[in-house]
Amino acid sequence: MSATTLSDNTLAHPDHLPRRMAVVVFLAFALAYFFSALVRAITATLSPTLTTEFSLSAQDLGLLAGGYFLGFSLTQLPLGRWLDQHGPKKVILAFLSFAVLGCLAFSWADSFHGLLAARVLCGMGVSACLMAPLTGYRRWFDASTQLRTNSWMLMTGSLGMLAATLPVQWLMPIWGWRALFVMLGVMIAIAMLLIALLVPVWKTATLTAAVAQTPPDDDGSYREIWRSAFFWRMTPIGFFSYGGMVAIQTLWAGPWMTQVAGWTAAEAASGLFLINLAMLVTFWVWGLITPGLARRGIPVERLIAWGLPLSFGVIAALVWLGPSVGAGAAVGVALLCVTSTFVALAQPAVGMAFPSHLAGRALSAYNLVIFAGIFVVQWGIGLLVDAGRGLGLANTQAYQVALACFGLTSIASWAFFMLKKPAQRR
Repeated sequence: MSATTLSDNTLAHPDHLPRRMAVVVFLAFALAYFFSALVRAITATLSPTLTTEFSLSAQDLGLLAGGYFLGFSLTQLPLGRWLDQHGPKKVILAFLSFAVLGCLAFSWADSFHGLLAARVLCGMGVSACLMAPLTGYRRWFDASTQLRTNSWMLMTGSLGMLAATLPVQWLMPIWGWRALFVMLGVMIAIAMLLIALLVPVWKTATLTAAVAQTPPDDDGSYREIWRSAFFWRMTPIGFFSYGGMVAIQTLWAGPWMTQVAGWTAAEAASGLFLINLAMLVTFWVWGLITPGLARRGIPVERLIAWGLPLSFGVIAALVWLGPSVGAGAAVGVALLCVTSTFVALAQPAVGMAFPSHLAGRALSAYNLVIFAGIFVVQWGIGLLVDAGRGLGLANTQAYQVALACFGLTSIASWAFFMLKKPAQRR
């Protein structure tokens, strides 16, 4: 971490929240993020049902799941500017209104294009669910607490993805997928009410330490973000490794278990439950240990450099074993996702690499990188699977080739990260 960043975070900050209020604010934001993650991951569990009902190809399925991330990506740049100007409370409430509409539209859709349009709207609507609280935490919490709350927000997201597995599978015969999306819309509306009641208003009139540091020539642009060598060093791993981790966790883990390992839909739902439980525990552990690592001076860059290559070994094992992995398919994918979480530490590091008046823009710009990567990897794997089939490969071989291609891009992004000379973050 740069000296400037350290000094920025160690100043006594009049906007820091009292402990009890900080917990309440965290829980209100976490509930909204829980439902956003559930909406994100539910397509993995519903993929067999939607594939049968709408006659979807692998490419269609990848595009449908990726539509969420496309909508998410479209809002990130204006979102960052609005967060810095208006604060997290106003912005997230406005965005979540579209998420409610997207859930209802998905429940009413009667064609693939209707589903896709609704998924894009859902992605746009929940696109502030992580960036809004992280922007608030940049001003309301100290540096070590920001690292912890980032990990625990991601843990909450894993809990939402956990809820998208077996619980969804159990409710499907009772309610059906359309009623599930209606209920999701209702739950998001309840989360909005809690945020409106519990989250403090952004203090723009008071000349706090954070506001006082805002230069008079700040025009709300992303110029300082795009000029940052640190930001660009983190970009490829965010796009391919982080984006690929989420793409697999939220979609391709399910088809890998059913179409490569030969599992049933119910068995795959149990496998997804295991995968998301592993991610939940991993992010909980990261939340416990990252403040101590920061106090000991262990930088995020070193953790990524040492830890991310573990995921490459897991990818190689999955590709090599293919269908012979059998009952170990869920464990293998869980290991892939868990060993990829080192790169999740890059997100709060990017936010803290800039002064607080740029936090919303820095976080949203990096989130755009991540979610663009999720969309590309999610759709790209589907394209590669269909292309492999078209070239005469067996279904399992097509999936193995697609996963191998993802692994190569992830290795290349890590190599860029390692070769890029360390630079001051601002």
